[in-house]
Amino acid sequence: MLEEMFGNAHPIIGVVHLLALPGSARWEGQTESIYQRAEQEAVALATGGADAIIVENFFDAPFTKGRVDAATVSAFSIAVKRVMALVDLPIGINCLRNDGLSALAIASTTGAQFIRVNVYTGAMVTDQGIIEGIAHELMLYRKLLQAQKKVKIFADILVKHASPIGIHNDVKEHAKDAIIRGQADAIIMSGQATGSAADLAEMKAVREEFPHFPMLVGSGCDAKNIKSMLSIADGAIVASSLKREGILQNPVDVERVRALVNAAKN
Repeated sequence: MLEEMFGNAHPIIGVVHLLALPGSARWEGQTESIYQRAEQEAVALATGGADAIIVENFFDAPFTKGRVDAATVSAFSIAVKRVMALVDLPIGINCLRNDGLSALAIASTTGAQFIRVNVYTGAMVTDQGIIEGIAHELMLYRKLLQAQKKVKIFADILVKHASPIGIHNDVKEHAKDAIIRGQADAIIMSGQATGSAADLAEMKAVREEFPHFPMLVGSGCDAKNIKSMLSIADGAIVASSLKREGILQNPVDVERVRALVNAAKN
């Protein structure tokens, strides 16, 4: 599936972190600079050799744990269309903290090919409070929008900045819930926080349980560790290490993108 979507069996998916959007507490009252920054980062990712781009409302923190504001969805959609006008890469949507329904709506109306959902099954204690999985609602909504074949759902397993609530704490069981009961199209393994590396032992355990199911690593990848990550995972979503000087608030650095892409290939 990943090779069909991205033209690469081990895709590198770069991230465009949108500046604060309308509807968030940090919005500064205008949108053009948001779109221009998104365009610049998308071009840097494409020029550096990324196989795809996922767009996130990252700087909207503090996030709501439920649905985002309608103005946020509108501005998010415009940003995605501006990015698509400049780069010919598959595009994904992550509507933070866990608004998979809005992400799916944005993807369906803009032509994006996949979404990331932080809490797809189960329940997690997060900095937004308790967030419950949305697999049932999201699958129904995808059917309503007739987007089953157009938009894939990439589900996080034990997502960063969160701790699980439930009867088990086995990463393989959480993966099984998302894959078998939730019917996700791919899973994402990440570390404990933004920029922290995923646990290789946990990744191996899930890989052994589901040897052929698409798995991406969702945090902590850089040019030094990307080969070891891709020895287990099928692809990587990369953000922090691609920023200028490695500083999260900075724009994407095309040379850092090139370095990571080359390291993944060699």
